[in-house]
Amino acid sequence: MPDETVFKMEERMEPFEIAEYLREIADRLEREEPIDLSSGAQSVNLETSGETVFEVEVERDREDSEEKLELEIEWKRRESSGLEIG
Repeated sequence: MPDETVFKMEERMEPFEIAEYLREIADRLEREEPIDLSSGAQSVNLETSGETVFEVEVERDREDSEEKLELEIEWKRRESSGLEIG
């Protein structure tokens, strides 16, 4: 089954704003806390589990001298027991 995009954000930001955004994600990963992402009407809650894979990719466009840095973090979703109390 193909991947489903459940959240996507692209906006112009100052380098310090990007660093703050990534730092918040890094802090939550380090503390093994859920990561909440939101942009406009979109939102998603992520919980890492088990082995996590980190990928870094750099692309260069020779025609317009543009560079792209892609960071990808991948893990298996935690299985829900389906039991809710409350």
